[in-house]
Amino acid sequence: MQNTLKTVGKGATYAVGGIFGALAVYLVGSAALSMVPVGQRSQPTEGAIEAYILSNGVHTDIVVPVRTAQIDWSELLPYADTPAADTTMNYLGFGWGDKGFYLDTPTWAELKFSTAFKAMFWLGTAAMHTTYYHEPTENKKCVKIYLTPAEYSRLIAFIKDSFSYDAAGRVQHIAGHNYGRNDTFYDARRTYNLFYTCNTWANDALKASGQKASLWTPADTGIFFQYGR
Repeated sequence: MQNTLKTVGKGATYAVGGIFGALAVYLVGSAALSMVPVGQRSQPTEGAIEAYILSNGVHTDIVVPVRTAQIDWSELLPYADTPAADTTMNYLGFGWGDKGFYLDTPTWAELKFSTAFKAMFWLGTAAMHTTYYHEPTENKKCVKIYLTPAEYSRLIAFIKDSFSYDAAGRVQHIAGHNYGRNDTFYDARRTYNLFYTCNTWANDALKASGQKASLWTPADTGIFFQYGR
């Protein structure tokens, strides 16, 4: 009996040690790779499209003009999908994330262990969160970037490819869910996990459009580190 208990105890110790070891590797790797830059910070040029990288302190959105010569996002994502349906808003923010987090956790106080577990370990589904804005204001958590038409075309393709479409090629609006008057949700592709988070998506959006970004980051701090914030 004592030998059995010792064996079980050793097994439990190794398991706990393995979990903490893996967590340490993840955190150290995240910090290190977040500091490695890729791409170059864009500069204002004639004809450049002004966009923004926006964080709420945890989650990063990519904010772009509603209308340019290349696309009118309101045709794909109607103002009427939001409660306010405010057509005076001239910027649109895009965020990707776990559907359970988005829809079932309006505040951190309401976060359930089951929701977090599913999100971290590939067990959930994804959603796109879109928010209409007046032009954002630059600050510690909001950075302006400048995109050439070619760079913006690549960003458009990346964002559009993140949505899930029905058989008719239409985005799939998740009606009845929003945080405020000017936002809404749509079904999205991929699966949220420890290695591909909402901020990893935003970082990859920057990479796709040739903007400065981290080699890899699961957190908004990695992105904003690259912009001196």
